[in-house]
Amino acid sequence: MKKIIFAVLMAASLLCVTGCKKNEKSKVDPVTALKNRGFFVLGLDDSFPPLGFRNDDNEIVGYDIDLAKEVAKRLGVEFRAQPIDWDAKEMELEIGKIDCIWNGFTITEDRKKALSFTEAYLNNDQVLVVRNDSGINSLSGMEGKVVGLQIGSSAQEAVDDNAVFASSVSNMIMFKDNITALNDLGIGGVDGVIMDSVVANYSIAQTKKPFKVIDESLANEGYGIGFRKNEPELRDAVWKILKEMQADGTVAAISTKWFGRDISTIK
Repeated sequence: MKKIIFAVLMAASLLCVTGCKKNEKSKVDPVTALKNRGFFVLGLDDSFPPLGFRNDDNEIVGYDIDLAKEVAKRLGVEFRAQPIDWDAKEMELEIGKIDCIWNGFTITEDRKKALSFTEAYLNNDQVLVVRNDSGINSLSGMEGKVVGLQIGSSAQEAVDDNAVFASSVSNMIMFKDNITALNDLGIGGVDGVIMDSVVANYSIAQTKKPFKVIDESLANEGYGIGFRKNEPELRDAVWKILKEMQADGTVAAISTKWFGRDISTIK
């Protein structure tokens, strides 16, 4: 009886090992899986000009969008832009709703632990935007005043990491996006907004609103593209294409279109 049981257990064990090896061999890498599926989904906050936002025709456009469209073309797949809740961006990526987070996504040590990040493709600063008539000319000028931030953004992290500034303001109001925060600044709901310099300078230039960016920076950072931790192959494939685009002048052309010059940090 014991011999029969032993034989059955051995057979089951062999089936398991064989099945496991078969599954390992049949596992498709993320780049091949994406190509087989036929489309590349970029997750973004669609109110983040000039990197990703809606134009007057309600189309999603921007610097990151143009880069990603060309990457998708060179991968041989369709490009899709998927607006997401920025405060839940990592969850949207983890559940497979999107293939990457690519929209002025700041590289931080904590995020690098959870995601597969490319190198930085743009540099950025977290800056203070105020009304021209505010009398505020430095970060210390916000003492006792109300500051606005996009929830879940690197601006929020920059403020949290700067204890002196955080303790000096009377209140911090969270907004779903920077455009809403700037609108509130315009009507006096907040006294200043901490946000990305790339977005701040573009928005002020486009809207002609009576705002100014304080020269003093709260934090320096770089934008990267975030992929699932277990999919470094897809990250590397996208980065390789971006480097090729930098070498052949495509990145410079796209950068000049949106910023007036090539500000890319891709090497």
